[in-house]
Amino acid sequence: MRYLVTGGAGFIGSNIVDELLRRGHNVTVLDDFSSGKEENLSPALAKIRLIRGDICDLEAAREACEGADYVLHLAARTSVPRSVKDPIETNHVNIDGTLNVLVAARDARVRRVVYAASSAAYGETPSLPKTETMLPAPISPYGVTKLVGEMYAQVFGRAYGLENVSLRFFNVFGPRQDPSSQYSGVLSRFILAILEGSAPVVYGDGQQSRDFTYVDNVVDISLRACEAPSISGKVFNAGTGVRISLNDVLRILGEIMTAPVRAKYNPPRPGDILHSQADISLAAKFLGYSPCVGFEEGLRRTWKWYSESLVKK
Repeated sequence: MRYLVTGGAGFIGSNIVDELLRRGHNVTVLDDFSSGKEENLSPALAKIRLIRGDICDLEAAREACEGADYVLHLAARTSVPRSVKDPIETNHVNIDGTLNVLVAARDARVRRVVYAASSAAYGETPSLPKTETMLPAPISPYGVTKLVGEMYAQVFGRAYGLENVSLRFFNVFGPRQDPSSQYSGVLSRFILAILEGSAPVVYGDGQQSRDFTYVDNVVDISLRACEAPSISGKVFNAGTGVRISLNDVLRILGEIMTAPVRAKYNPPRPGDILHSQADISLAAKFLGYSPCVGFEEGLRRTWKWYSESLVKK
């Protein structure tokens, strides 16, 4: 089959590209390299069609969708703090860009678009775990834009017959996540700080918890969502069903390193939620999804990858 991965040079996207190639599919990547890296695709560059372009450019989206059977739409501004700082840019990329991808996919008559949505749509609702039937209540511009993307995808299903599935990602981590930006995922920043000999920074008291989801699980559910029958228009949680506090993360990292980790605690950041945990029963029912890699194993793999990558540099 022929797949388009927008944002395919990014952390999650490049892992999806690798698995698609392993399965023998044809892959096109659309990426403007604003956050993605060519080195993430280095093992695959000779095997893919790479389009250096922006999803905010409709013609680039049209070129990328040409001939595609499935579109995995991951390109986005993915940071909550960055969206609070600059909501206009986040809105432009995540909403206008997504609309371009949907228009291009509709016109190219692709079979289905799988949209990378976000658990940020749930906001700070106190009920745990989060179920897809909960009323969304985002508390950041990022959360709003990802929710609007879901709604646009569903509207394109109703108005134009474009099959669509939205996956609400829960705190994905793993190899290739860029730790160098202040907006990066917390686990990658923790590990980088430790490897550089500094104290990891925790925003808040460390009791906040997340459903940290190793990237292999997200790759698995994303590809299941492409081909599972009778699921167009549905939204699924893409997590593990287990939540871990940041203090427990630091404790487990200490066990992996066989040395305690001392963190620096700073005030909470605006837009950050306290607790997040996915109910994955709907994905189990319709997609046959079950996490293939648990948190501790995923953290060990991630620590190993960063340790080896830093040594190489």
